[in-house]
Amino acid sequence: MKPTRIAQLMIIVLLSAAAASASASPTTRTEQQQWTPDQVLQQLMEGNARFVAGKSVRQDWQAQVKASSESQYPKAVILSCLDSRVPVETIFDQGIGDLFVARVAGNVEGRQTLGSMEFATKAAGAKLLMVLGHEACGAVKGAIENVKLGNLTELLEEIRPAVDQAPYEGERTSADSRFVDEVVRQNVMQTLADIRERSPVLRELEESGRIKMVGAYYGLGDGKVVLLTETKTPKPDEKEPARKSD
Repeated sequence: MKPTRIAQLMIIVLLSAAAASASASPTTRTEQQQWTPDQVLQQLMEGNARFVAGKSVRQDWQAQVKASSESQYPKAVILSCLDSRVPVETIFDQGIGDLFVARVAGNVEGRQTLGSMEFATKAAGAKLLMVLGHEACGAVKGAIENVKLGNLTELLEEIRPAVDQAPYEGERTSADSRFVDEVVRQNVMQTLADIRERSPVLRELEESGRIKMVGAYYGLGDGKVVLLTETKTPKPDEKEPARKSD
């Protein structure tokens, strides 16, 4: 092997080692202010690509704890399901201080969650709001089967509009994984529409370009996040009544 080729290989190895040993630090105030909503979204999708490829950045948790102990400047807020198989920071390859994460079964919005997301964006400066549904969602299955169980009953009723509106010609039961998948996606879109309807604060931030709101779907089998496409941005006077408040 020629010396120049050996040198090139050594450089590649050294660069790879350096990348593997690099440790992420929490988002800073300057970064949060400088990044656009689209840049933040790109960072999350690139982080997920690293996660899927098994090339996540090494996280020095103790260093991040110290660095974020007196302040926080998260770049995004994610409304995710309660499911234990969807560790939000991990699947986006983010560390402590990078994300606000709101979790509730079925990733539906309620007054407390809306208030939290208003704080995360308007007050704390996050640039992106993502509603994240996932494959084989248990809450969606429960809504499909009209399960009744204590306080869960009311929560599942929030998902029922998505069950009714999901476009599907096959068996509309929880036993049909394709139908469940359609409802999961429909529910994400319904949640986005309801957020815009029920929160003038978030709607104004989006309309002014200060934040971006997107829907996404997480595959349990492959760990991949896929962005969902909205056919149009619903307006308050053009949509069905919002789901009732919690």
